Amino acid sequence: MNIAAIENMTTANGIIEIHGRQFMPDAKGNYVPIETIKPQDKLEDEVVRKIIDYAKALSAQIGRFRGHTMTDLGEFDALLAQEYNSVKGGKKGNRTYQTFDGLKKVVVQISDFIDFGPQLQTAKTLLDECLNEWAADSRPEIRAIITRAFNTDKAGQVNRSEIFMLLRLDIEDPRWQEAMRAIRDAMRVTGSKEYVRFYERASREASWHAVTIDLSKA
Repeated sequence: MNIAAIENMTTANGIIEIHGRQFMPDAKGNYVPIETIKPQDKLEDEVVRKIIDYAKALSAQIGRFRGHTMTDLGEFDALLAQEYNSVKGGKKGNRTYQTFDGLKKVVVQISDFIDFGPQLQTAKTLLDECLNEWAADSRPEIRAIITRAFNTDKAGQVNRSEIFMLLRLDIEDPRWQEAMRAIRDAMRVTGSKEYVRFYERASREASWHAVTIDLSKA
């Protein structure tokens, strides 16, 4: 019997029966007789399988919920466009839907994925020139931001948040201004993702509270 055939015999509880004997595959792919497995290991296996089954069912339910939500909003948007010649949201696609009493709302946000082109190296060269000329006169916090911005992470990506921090600094040096223009020219939108969030509040004077779906924040 080949390995593929054996794996197809694996039951929901991870047990394989071969020639009348029960085995469980370990993390190295070995088939271990079930009677030799420690009770605590079998119990842990059982608990994890139970939790994962619930998690997969919940994930599928959330996926269906998101699909229904976007369908309902899409149909509402189409109705507005057809019946009232009105469009929700701005050019980017962000939009907010709210109950008549102002106590519940659904927010759809479009987030762009930003990458940087070769102009970023030009910006780095100009910023290095600024730092070298300013020398001791340059504020250490500015030097630190530049260093962090162009230090690549494990994936070889520049630090985007620090890059945007540079753009907020008001420095009149022409080379700095040219470097900021190069950074802006280097920005490329490589994709986008649509997020939907839910909020409610007890009264019109109260603060909004998110309806939590993220398990880590529940």
